[in-house]
Amino acid sequence: MTEQQKPPSGESGQPDEHKPAGEGAPGEGAPQAESERLVTAPRADYPLEDELRAGDDAARREAREREVRIAGAAAGPPVGGGAGWERDLLEKVLTASLREQRAARRWRIFFRFVGLGIVALIFIALFDFKGEKAIGSGRHTAMVTLEGEIAAGTPASAESINASLQAAFADDNAAGVILKINSPGGSPVQAGIINDEIQRLRKLHPSKPFYVVVEEICASGGYYVAAAADKIYVDKASIVGSIGVLMDGFGFTGLMDKLGVERRLYTSGANKGMLDPFSPQVPKQKAFAETMLKQIHQQFIDVVKEGRGDRLKDDPELFSGLFWSGERAIELGLADGLGSADYVARDVLKAADIVDYTVKENIAERVAKRFGAAVGSAAMKTMLWSNRMQGMH
Repeated sequence: MTEQQKPPSGESGQPDEHKPAGEGAPGEGAPQAESERLVTAPRADYPLEDELRAGDDAARREAREREVRIAGAAAGPPVGGGAGWERDLLEKVLTASLREQRAARRWRIFFRFVGLGIVALIFIALFDFKGEKAIGSGRHTAMVTLEGEIAAGTPASAESINASLQAAFADDNAAGVILKINSPGGSPVQAGIINDEIQRLRKLHPSKPFYVVVEEICASGGYYVAAAADKIYVDKASIVGSIGVLMDGFGFTGLMDKLGVERRLYTSGANKGMLDPFSPQVPKQKAFAETMLKQIHQQFIDVVKEGRGDRLKDDPELFSGLFWSGERAIELGLADGLGSADYVARDVLKAADIVDYTVKENIAERVAKRFGAAVGSAAMKTMLWSNRMQGMH
């Protein structure tokens, strides 16, 4: 046997470390080598698999270490020190700082929106054109609204209503003017001023019809104004009338006598304390007040008769201060027919488009009035407090 044909060293069956895979006795070495190739082939074909698996293992270890650190930070810093809890604490500080920055940004956005809202309100207040925007529009029906108590300093004052009526009559495109009334009355002086202005405007614009439309109520001073119209339209359930004048008050003299309260009133005229609720009623003063009321009542009656003329029915209760439904008011001649503002504009004036000329108080005026009232009240309280303190000293 030659040297190449000698069996490998280690006849005990141990494979030679230097023998290439696949060599050996037939039936023994070959199957073993084939099995090794089947096992190791996938690893050879995918060299990144081990690296990916190692990366996953490292991520899991880091997650477990972080959980341990967080648990340790909640329980307090470790006695022996360490940098892990410091890093977690830094993360918490940075997170809190980020939340504060977000909150501050949200508040800045909120205040910006508030500022824009204030600017918008100021813009609306400054550029409230009231009724002037209706001037120059096409053929239409001009309307003015009188609502609420007729008194100075209110939207239903003579100053506001007359300014609105003047603008409505002055528009050449207005086919007619409607005064929509929803008022229980008020000052006979303010109502008389409005009535006089309506008479003047009707003479100045004789070709422009003027109608009154009653909604809920048109009583007392409200009807004083309505009597100046060409025609009065009501709803069948409207309240119309109350042609009268009143003056009311209270008397506490009997109660004061029972309580032992003495009224001390000093005047420089015999009738200066007239109608004082804490003083006994004087017959002469009572008669004077009744005479004055009768005079104002007669003025009211004359205005109604002048405005309504022969349309008024001869009824003794007509000027007694009673009020009636709209349907009954038509029967008594206090109104001319049933109809709303839309009806009058569409079917009577033949101009369905309605333009409101009512002078409305804008935001700036309301704020100024309230501010002025508040300042006046504060000044009065300050003055009274000052006087009281001086009296104490």
